[in-house]
Amino acid sequence: MKLKRSYSAREVTALTGLTARQLRWWDARQVLPATVASRRTAAGGYTERRYSPVEVYELIALADLRRRGFSVQKIRVVLEVLRDRFGLRLYEALGSDGKITLLTDGCEVYAKTSDGDLFNVLRAPGQPLLAVGSTDLEALDSRVQGRRRKASTGGSRPVKKKRALTL
Repeated sequence: MKLKRSYSAREVTALTGLTARQLRWWDARQVLPATVASRRTAAGGYTERRYSPVEVYELIALADLRRRGFSVQKIRVVLEVLRDRFGLRLYEALGSDGKITLLTDGCEVYAKTSDGDLFNVLRAPGQPLLAVGSTDLEALDSRVQGRRRKASTGGSRPVKKKRALTL
């Protein structure tokens, strides 16, 4: 994928699988606002929101959290803890070569430091955890997924006939 200076909301929806409505909602509530906000034009319309490559990268990871069932409130907590507790933005915690790596088991989000300490980001970000035994933690997915297409209803599947109910 060739990086551009900025991406339109339409391009971001295609890359992340998020909807335009989700992007607008997140932008309005400052969860992850666009670099260039939409503004009113002299003609009465609006300009297009534009996202930086870093924001697109972060939105891909946030879309992964949404697909795993995490609420927007929990996502906001993850972003706040990364900023306030660890002094990082989300993109700095994606991948395994940074100061922090974000992991999840599908229910919680954990931060693993480069020293090997593990923190539950959602419940107790200031208290290191003691991890015993094997864990089923996966790194957040920051690869481009794209939007899933709905299955077409055009003639490829056989149509079941309805049976009449007899008494």
